[in-house]
Amino acid sequence: MSRLWVGRPMLSSPGLAMKHRRHPIPFAAISLLLALACTPAFAHTGSMRGGFVGGFAHPLFGPDHVVGMVAVGLWGAFLGPPAIWLLPIVFPLVMAFGGVIGILGVPLPGVEIGIALSAIVLGLMVLLAAKPPLVVAAVLVGAFAIFHGYAHGAELPPGADAVAYSVGFVVATGLLHLTGIASGLLARWPAGRIAVRAAGGVIAVAGVAFLAAAR
Repeated sequence: MSRLWVGRPMLSSPGLAMKHRRHPIPFAAISLLLALACTPAFAHTGSMRGGFVGGFAHPLFGPDHVVGMVAVGLWGAFLGPPAIWLLPIVFPLVMAFGGVIGILGVPLPGVEIGIALSAIVLGLMVLLAAKPPLVVAAVLVGAFAIFHGYAHGAELPPGADAVAYSVGFVVATGLLHLTGIASGLLARWPAGRIAVRAAGGVIAVAGVAFLAAAR
């Protein structure tokens, strides 16, 4: 009887508990399923296109938005502290204000031109390794952010949740800034510095193409 008792440990034994800990359900999978389940509720509209996901995708599928926002991160990393964190904070905050203006339908002329100019000017700042005073850099970034935000807000789908949509494009913008910052950190090394400045040149050239298309 004792051998039978030893061969079948109780459910509360440490050995069985360790066995269960070796085969857990991945927490990331649970989180992903919860996120997918909650997305329609967060969007309120029931439409993936018009809620958080729609707002999140809007900057990512606009090349003019992508290059401008990545340029902010590149330039911030190139300038170093405190610009490396200040510029990526200023841009989304002012962009949110521009988004509200766009949602309300307040007229703002030259939006597409302003977005194209943001790529040209910010790309040149990186290419030329420009290091203006922090206030000048922040004002410049903030001015362009208004145009980007207005474009997002003006294209809010009818009947969509404006708050969820706005949160989506602000989060996407932050991720694009982080992409630029991560790439800009390569400037710590001589070869990386050349690569970052070259990326600025590519962004500026792309901005010229966007400007030609906007006219």
